[in-house]
Amino acid sequence: MMKIFLFLLFMMPLCFLTKMFWLVQMMMFFMMFLFMSLSLNMMNFCNLGYMMGCDVISFGLIMLSIWVCSLMLMASENLIKTNYYFNLFMLNVLFLLMMLYLTFSMMNILMFYLFFEGSLIPTLILILGWGYQPERIQASLYLLFYTLFVSLPLLLGLFFIFNNINSMMMYMYKFYESNSLILYLSMILAFFVKMPMYFVHLWLPKAHVEAPISGSMILAGIMLKLGGYGLLRVMILFQKMTLSMGFIWVVISLVGGFFISLKCFCQVDMKSLIAYSSVAHMGLVIGGIMTMNYWGFFGSYVLMIGHGLCSSGMFCLSNINYERLGSRSLFLNKGLMSFMPSMSLWWFLFMIGNMAAPPSMNFLGEVELINSLISWSWVTMLSLMLISFFSAGYSLYLFAYSQHGLFNMGLYSFYTGVSREYLLLFLHWLPLNIFILKFDYMIWF
Repeated sequence: MMKIFLFLLFMMPLCFLTKMFWLVQMMMFFMMFLFMSLSLNMMNFCNLGYMMGCDVISFGLIMLSIWVCSLMLMASENLIKTNYYFNLFMLNVLFLLMMLYLTFSMMNILMFYLFFEGSLIPTLILILGWGYQPERIQASLYLLFYTLFVSLPLLLGLFFIFNNINSMMMYMYKFYESNSLILYLSMILAFFVKMPMYFVHLWLPKAHVEAPISGSMILAGIMLKLGGYGLLRVMILFQKMTLSMGFIWVVISLVGGFFISLKCFCQVDMKSLIAYSSVAHMGLVIGGIMTMNYWGFFGSYVLMIGHGLCSSGMFCLSNINYERLGSRSLFLNKGLMSFMPSMSLWWFLFMIGNMAAPPSMNFLGEVELINSLISWSWVTMLSLMLISFFSAGYSLYLFAYSQHGLFNMGLYSFYTGVSREYLLLFLHWLPLNIFILKFDYMIWF
């Protein structure tokens, strides 16, 4: 595991040389394939090093992190064109990837906490340094304080557990069972805010709308998954507690997912709509984890990976429009099928991925989550039906509103998609739809 970390570390000096943008990006792709070729023991932790290790959950999320960070550079060509501090941008992305890599590969939960919180700083710098509107300062503060407010209880909870079992290793937690309500709340609330759960989700749409394309991609692709990963790791401590209290989180997530789906129909900003749809999808993930059954765990893992690719691709699409029209408003982004018919196909492909149509990983994840939640209680059927129906509704709303209709007469200059953008979208879409052929990696018994 250490070799990938050193690879990242020694790539950093390249950021300060001139004309190294695309070389760094190609080396990140190379690192991705290097990591993919590591041997993976399906049932246990493997590739063990000092404090670092990898199992199936870590493996998939690290792959997703490296992939999304590589595509972030590909999506940010505008920074080179305008010569806008792209060397610092590359350094920031590499530092962020290092933080994420260490977060997912740490077996010591204190180290996990350290890098979990540390990944916030490069994201904050991305939004503050390369965001668009002045409101990005307020959005950054929302992001920072929502996360910091609940992270101190998590740290205290970790110290309490260490005091009881004298170990910080995640692997040892299967020998410890806690019945403390305060410990339970302090440990999981930080992950709920990161997901984000309904009621504590307000920072996400703000951060997305103000972030540059790379910031949106990393927020949707990876930062939301940190919460899910943390929950999957600490749930082993609170099995009895979750069996008695899990229904609260399931109800909040499913009813909240329905309300957020309705809220998507009120949005006129493309990025805002996609951000709210992320909250609805993450609601299903929280519900699946809180049912405490096999289907729920696997379904939430698969949906996290699928959503990371699909949501990131949709943000890329909205940015492609933004670079041409200078606006993300649905009132101005109309009739785009007349200008970019081939881009219209990509809009369609990502929209059906967002509404969980086969053969996407979102479909596999949602089928497993629906199975998990309905076997937990048949009452969840109603809200699941509504969420599934409305997710198709707002996806079609976004597609139909942006692609059809009369185009904006204010357009005086326009150019269609370039090969870099089509490659960027293809590299989001291919793994999203091809990994369903290897879903035995995601359902291990």
